[in-house]
Amino acid sequence: MSIVIRQMQASDGPLWAEMRFKLWDSLSVDEHLGDIGRMLKNKRRTGYLALSPENAPLGFAEICIREYANGCTAQPVPFLEGIWIDPKHRRHGVGRTLVEKMTADLIEQGFQELCSDAGIRNRRSHRAHENWGFAETQRVVYFRKILR
Repeated sequence: MSIVIRQMQASDGPLWAEMRFKLWDSLSVDEHLGDIGRMLKNKRRTGYLALSPENAPLGFAEICIREYANGCTAQPVPFLEGIWIDPKHRRHGVGRTLVEKMTADLIEQGFQELCSDAGIRNRRSHRAHENWGFAETQRVVYFRKILR
C-alpha cells in the first residue's frame, strides 16, 4: 500500500481530534480540538497524518520537543508522545512509514535521537517500537504525591 505522510495542518483539526480520542479517550473530542489549537501555535509540538492514496486517514503521530527524556543522551530531545493507527491498517507499514518521515524531518532539523515510551505491560507497543528501530533504554515506575 502506498502511504502519504504529511504534517498536520489547522484544517485537519476535526479529523485529528477524532483520531486522538481513539488513542486518549480521557479527553472529549472538543477538548482534543482545544489541545490541537494550542499545539499548532507551539513550535515545540507537531503532528503527522498518514493517508491512503485515496486521502483516507490511516493514523497519526505526535512529537513534542522535551528538555529531557529518560534514557536519552541529547538535550533537548524529540519525544514521540503518541501514535495511533486505524486497526484495519495495522501491521501494513503505516506506523513504520510515519516514524521514517518523522525521523527524516528530525535529522534535517539537527536532532540526534527520537525517544518514546510505552506502558510497562503494553507488549504490543514494545514490539512495534522495536520494529520501528527503537531500542529499550530502561524501565521506570513513576510516583507522585499530591500536596495539600
